[in-house]
Amino acid sequence: MLIVVDPHSGVPVYRQLMDQIKLHVASGLLKPGDELPSTRALSSELGVNPMTISKAYSFLERDDIVERRPGRPLVVKTVTGGVIRDRRVEELRKSLAPTVTMVKQLGLSDEEAVRAFADLLESTREPGEGSGDEPRPDDPDNGTTDEEVSRA
Repeated sequence: MLIVVDPHSGVPVYRQLMDQIKLHVASGLLKPGDELPSTRALSSELGVNPMTISKAYSFLERDDIVERRPGRPLVVKTVTGGVIRDRRVEELRKSLAPTVTMVKQLGLSDEEAVRAFADLLESTREPGEGSGDEPRPDDPDNGTTDEEVSRA
């Protein structure tokens, strides 16, 4: 798990940890059941106070991202496909918020902004890749069974 903190960013380190772990979960880099590093191990790796790690982990537990198991490492909590999609959309919304501000500051219309975003998506699409409306085989919310995916 790749986590990078910047103590000079103005964002509290515990918040940076939370945001990065949430992003790893939403993107599928961390899957349900995956163990998180111990407080002591992550503290040592990042060079931050163990209480900072503990605080981040406690907030992640409160937000239903991880679950605590007595005497064992924290694990990513198992959730339904709809929740995974909601988390992905929430991560996208957070990253787009500054862009929305810029759109308003530049005086662009919503249609111009959406067109620019669609153009950027199109320019990054791989040859043969669809418009993004089709369900992905690895998406737990796509409604297909494992058997259907293996036949594809």
